[in-house]
Amino acid sequence: MALKYSPIQKGIIQALALTTCVGLSATANAQETNSEKEKNLIEQITVTSQKRVESLNEVPVAVSVLREDQINAAFANNIESLQALVPSVSFRKGNTTRNSAITVRGIGTISFSVAAEPSVSTVVDGVVMGRSGQAFVDLYDLERIEVLRGPQGTLFGKNASAGVLNITTKRPTDEFEGTAELSLFQDNEYRLKTSVSGGLSDNVSGSLTVLKSQFDGYIKNVFTNEDTNGYDKEGVRAKLNIEANNDTDILFIFENMKSDDSCCADLALSPSGRNPNSPAVPDSTGTGDLDLEQRLIDHDFETRTLDETTGFSVQVDTMLGDHEFTSITAYRSWDNTEFREGDFTSIAGTRPFPVFGEPFQLHDIGAQNWKQTSQEFRIASPLGNALDYQFGAFWWTQKSERNFTRDASCQNNAGQFPAAISAYLTDTFGVENPTAEQVDEFIASEGLSCNSNDIVSATAYMETQFDNWALFADGKYHFTEDFRLLFGLRYTDDEVSYSHDRRSNDQYKRTGVGVRGFETDYSGTTSETDLSGKLGVQYDLTENSMAYFTFSQGYKGPAFNVFYNMSEKDTLPIGKESSDAYEIGYKYASRNIVFNAAIFRTDIDGFQANNSELLDGVTITRLTNAGSVTTEGYEFDFMWQVNDNFSLTGGLSKVDAEVDKFNCPDVDCDGGAGADLPFSPDLKYSVTGEYFWEFDNMDVILNGSYVYTDEMFVGAPGAFATENDPAVLPDYGIINASLAFSFNDDAYRISLIGKSLTDESFVTTYSGDNFRYQIPRDADRYFGVQLRARF
Repeated sequence: MALKYSPIQKGIIQALALTTCVGLSATANAQETNSEKEKNLIEQITVTSQKRVESLNEVPVAVSVLREDQINAAFANNIESLQALVPSVSFRKGNTTRNSAITVRGIGTISFSVAAEPSVSTVVDGVVMGRSGQAFVDLYDLERIEVLRGPQGTLFGKNASAGVLNITTKRPTDEFEGTAELSLFQDNEYRLKTSVSGGLSDNVSGSLTVLKSQFDGYIKNVFTNEDTNGYDKEGVRAKLNIEANNDTDILFIFENMKSDDSCCADLALSPSGRNPNSPAVPDSTGTGDLDLEQRLIDHDFETRTLDETTGFSVQVDTMLGDHEFTSITAYRSWDNTEFREGDFTSIAGTRPFPVFGEPFQLHDIGAQNWKQTSQEFRIASPLGNALDYQFGAFWWTQKSERNFTRDASCQNNAGQFPAAISAYLTDTFGVENPTAEQVDEFIASEGLSCNSNDIVSATAYMETQFDNWALFADGKYHFTEDFRLLFGLRYTDDEVSYSHDRRSNDQYKRTGVGVRGFETDYSGTTSETDLSGKLGVQYDLTENSMAYFTFSQGYKGPAFNVFYNMSEKDTLPIGKESSDAYEIGYKYASRNIVFNAAIFRTDIDGFQANNSELLDGVTITRLTNAGSVTTEGYEFDFMWQVNDNFSLTGGLSKVDAEVDKFNCPDVDCDGGAGADLPFSPDLKYSVTGEYFWEFDNMDVILNGSYVYTDEMFVGAPGAFATENDPAVLPDYGIINASLAFSFNDDAYRISLIGKSLTDESFVTTYSGDNFRYQIPRDADRYFGVQLRARF
């Protein structure tokens, strides 16, 4: 009888196939230098998840860490690829970085509103990003990434109600060093990174990193006969570290990143019916059989994103007696312009026939600028006393300006055209209550029509401002050497304001598909205060292990649903989102093993989420306080140095995130209770193995990984997967591998890279309309090589 394996067993077998088979055949007495052994002492991993430098195994928080070597071995340069290695994290890919989002334990905010914030806070070098997309452009020169799972409101504030993505880049070194790195992949993809670091004087050190990368794309547009879903990026990061005296360090950081991405076009994996004769028609009957091999689009307007982020920060660390004082002052700006193909065909808006029997045109262009300034002060007590504590103050402001223009086919399926002309006669010529004959006569005299090839337009001008200040404290009280009380408190004051001015660019103010003819002049302000806390206990079970229990509260500030087609009912403020989280954790660390596990439950009230709605022929999502939700489950991750040559890392997350009560768009109802939250796979796990050979003239490193993601619902919150088949994405697994040859104590390294070795295609995002999906680059098998030199 054939053996049957569970999904987890299959994943482990596949992931280790490339590493353990060679590891078991290697000699048992493989030698390693003492310095290499010291480097592999994994219990020495430090994190700043509690805004102190602490050992990973001593932090009473569920936190996953991706170290520099893990990030480099993954050959991944963005959140979309790296999130696969953290089972509790999922990534919703939008048409632009602005509309992409992270979820942790099934909780996240996916919204097009310019007056709403994420549920997962993204922090780069101690600076809170107002919008997570600022960090999605590219990741480079990283020291580590920490993912804090669950509400982190006490230390990280209002937009950390689901978790925190804490990114730390490399600091300057005292000794001079440099790196040059060139990565080449199939389909004309390259990535060039150079960096230098070292001392400039006895007390000053600096670093400079420059990045350039380019990719033609992996999707073919049959209309232009060109590749798309590629990118062209360039960036620079400079750091200057000054030891002002024995007790004071000052760190200056400047960075700038520019990106021109032909990304991310929606693929038709089911028939849309909009151009049945196109060579890009999917191989699908439209009955749930998605064409996962589809890599063609037929678009006459390219989906593209122009990004530029600029940041400057100053961090001062000094001693005030035996207390440490930290100040972080930061300024960031982000310019994002999106170009979006919204009709998903090349034949729309070309013939003089009325919609919707004729394909309609819908093209969007939206530019937005964010400017944020923040200041944080912290004072931390010395460690080792009965009471360890820190307290501080935080101030943050962000202003944004956005203009969004839609050019679309004129719409007259419900008498919108004569109604617009009637209003025009009244407003322009003072004709009171024009008759149908007068309207028809004017239309005929002016030669007007309202067909698919009559393109109308409107532009919305939007401004928002967020102001936030907070006071916080966090501490531990040591009852005994092994038993500690955990506590924290944060007071937050929030204010959000906006203005929205939509103007028709059409002389007659005709309605178009997704283009409203009436103009707006809305504005509003709302504010909230919140007091959230944390209480827990921590107990050292042995010298190498500890357990903890925490109750923590999360808070997400108020918002407005400010978007292009905003209407009167969107002017009402959206209330705060609050969460209560319970977590039991266990951590073990020895010389060669680190193991972390957690069982959790989080109850969220006032959940800020989108309701889907059909508006003027286009499906939109409207942000509301959608109701209450719960996420619960368990997770673990581990690092295991099996022997001097072989290591394993991995993790697993089992999450049940669902709706308790869902508020329908216009009435309070119990609809949606029990429905899965989107982008929350029930099961996700990863395992990576690495084997190291040491020879006389070189070292060889073999790395293999397997990531499994369960079937996932990605529709609107409150909808049931059983009633929304197009929004249920099939499960998938990815195998990646690399073989590196290292020379002269790793001064030179050549790596051969294989991505998605099983060539199993998969889809990560459902965009709507029963046919639009996102398929990532890693859904295809491809190969590359990386050359690296250190000096």
